[in-house]
Amino acid sequence: MSSDSPMISVRNLWKVFGNNPEKVIGSPDANLSRTELRAKTGNTVAVRDVSFDVAPGEVFVVMGLSGSGKSTLVRCMTRLIEPTQGQLQFEGEDILKVDDNRLRELRKTRFSMVFQHFGLLPHRKVIDNIAYSLEINGVKKDARHARANEVIELVGLQGYAQAYPEQLSGGMQQRVGLARALAVNPEVLFLDEPFSALDPLIRRDMQQEIIRLHHELGKTMVFITHDLSEAVKVGDRIAIMRDGAIVQIGTPEDLVANPADEYVANFVRDIAKSHVLTLKHLARKAEPGDATDGPELAANTIIRDAAQVILQSHKPVRVNDNGTALGIVSSEDVLRLISGGV
Repeated sequence: MSSDSPMISVRNLWKVFGNNPEKVIGSPDANLSRTELRAKTGNTVAVRDVSFDVAPGEVFVVMGLSGSGKSTLVRCMTRLIEPTQGQLQFEGEDILKVDDNRLRELRKTRFSMVFQHFGLLPHRKVIDNIAYSLEINGVKKDARHARANEVIELVGLQGYAQAYPEQLSGGMQQRVGLARALAVNPEVLFLDEPFSALDPLIRRDMQQEIIRLHHELGKTMVFITHDLSEAVKVGDRIAIMRDGAIVQIGTPEDLVANPADEYVANFVRDIAKSHVLTLKHLARKAEPGDATDGPELAANTIIRDAAQVILQSHKPVRVNDNGTALGIVSSEDVLRLISGGV
């Protein structure tokens, strides 16, 4: 697979629950609201004609409110739920066409899932919970324990190898679940609302853990959440779902700066723009009287991270995008954004 080929490619994916679901797709009934469709046919469209690509090493976040179809989508992507129609390619191989043996092999070795509910085996110690994914792959005890110890170090579980799940906090239990998924060294991690059962402080720590692990390992991740602040924190790109369909896909900056419709605008309204937008968004042409010899910053610098330099400078900051001068940003520009004027 070339570096510019997607790791995952989803095309025209549908999941319709009910009798004769294939008859709904392509019919006028497919355009009915969920309530109308259920009343008329008894069917429910959970995933509606969804298409997107996930690049190697990308953290792709799917988010939406409860009932938007995001968890059904991720389960379709691993065939825990069988899609009704569409294509799902993993490194060019159509997952929907493989037989059960090949699907089991892919689940064992190529992709792993982390769920909201940890699903740990209560009678097994941490090291054996982590090694379980290797055990079912036939790896011998010494080798699987060696690998489990490597992953224990990776996810910050040092000193807990011999503990039982009930002796751990929720955050530590979720680290065990994450370590178990990483033990087989998968190419893709699917994370379905993994931290939503945790209290806010532990949740924040686990978000930072995912960011750190991504930087260290470079794994491709598909991350499901209903929390936009979590999506913005961990995601390279975000897909927002509503009623089974994708409304908009973009970087956090894309969604905040250019929401596709009022639904997305309402989602991003409470996100602090200075925490998401970059200097590229604020840069403007110098006006007569503006100094153009101030400090220089890169265009992809988050405004929050640049604010101290800009606010302390007596001159506007010059914004540079890979050698191209984009313009300037002054302290007044930053203050206007923070106060909601941009």
